[in-house]
Amino acid sequence: MTKTVPKALTVMLVDNEPARAAIVEQAMSDSGYRVIRRLENAKNLTQAVTESQPDMVIIDIESPDRDMLENMSRLTHDNPRPIVMFADEGSAEQVEAAIHAGVSAYVVDGIQSNSVNALLQVAIARFREFHALRSELESVRSQLEDRKTIDKAKGLIMKHQKCDEPAAYKALRKLAMDRSQRIIDVARNVISVMELMGEES
Repeated sequence: MTKTVPKALTVMLVDNEPARAAIVEQAMSDSGYRVIRRLENAKNLTQAVTESQPDMVIIDIESPDRDMLENMSRLTHDNPRPIVMFADEGSAEQVEAAIHAGVSAYVVDGIQSNSVNALLQVAIARFREFHALRSELESVRSQLEDRKTIDKAKGLIMKHQKCDEPAAYKALRKLAMDRSQRIIDVARNVISVMELMGEES
């Protein structure tokens, strides 16, 4: 039976010092990771990640500035990836700002070859946990918004047809079944039509 060799995780490295970047690349390689692209700064970070599709981003700098944090926030919003930051400085404020921008792990002690793999695996696990929680939160928020929309549509139907809430909901559900649409889509259509007719909730 042939043993399957795990695919090496790909890394995008952001480092403006070639000598330091070479050390980081070697540490990544020794730990089974493959650096597929290096940037000197985070100016076009989101575009570069979109083009190269790395599994994670490693940033090795002296200290994150505002532009760096803004670019990381944009990446986290548009094309999220685990981000590990190695920095020479790490005040509580800097660490907090970096975590808020999407950094999964902030390391001040510098890169140590013997701990790279464990560190990156922890960062990946944190990233996955955070995004699972964020997806769950967004799902709950979406459900609440849908409920508000359906309630508004029911209110408009009740006012227009002089009926009670169960009857209004039944009318919405029947429309959804007749049109093979989701009830939330029908509710939005009802609101649009009623508002055009001058009805108010």
